[in-house]
Amino acid sequence: MRDEYDLKNLKPRRNPYVKKLKKQVTINLNIETIEYFKDLSGELGIPYQTLINMYLNDCVKQKKRLKFD
Repeated sequence: MRDEYDLKNLKPRRNPYVKKLKKQVTINLNIETIEYFKDLSGELGIPYQTLINMYLNDCVKQKKRLKFD
């Protein structure tokens, strides 16, 4: 391995799997929910749509389920 690499000659390539990673959808959310994530987005400097996606991904990973009583 070299100590240093010249990155000027590299040709960037798009990730061929990007389209498989996400899918655009339309959902209806309560105004209160949107405002909550927009406020949080302002504090963290992350787009609110990204925060919603991160939250939903966390729910999936933890296998959270809503309780209906």
